[in-house]
Amino acid sequence: MASREASGDDGAHEAVIDFEYDDERRARVVADSVRVEVGEIVDDRSRAAVERDGCDVRVAVEAADLVALRAGLNTWLRLVGVAEDVATDASVRAAGVQTETP
Repeated sequence: MASREASGDDGAHEAVIDFEYDDERRARVVADSVRVEVGEIVDDRSRAAVERDGCDVRVAVEAADLVALRAGLNTWLRLVGVAEDVATDASVRAAGVQTETP
């Protein structure tokens, strides 16, 4: 995972987080899973975009201030984390391997 943050001339802030996966299928599953949330999260101080290019997923969060940027990043990092966990669990189950429930 790589990230970068920039501040625009209008005071807006943006952070971009890149997630790299071992295969294109996993990247597509994660991107498709979180992309449905774009525009659904009610927040007048931030917005996000999700893109996929091959095995890479990019989440860009733009916010009016640093507090909103932090909150937006936390939200999208959690969403990607959940999508990764579900994709891993689904592939393990498809392979016929039982997992322990904590």
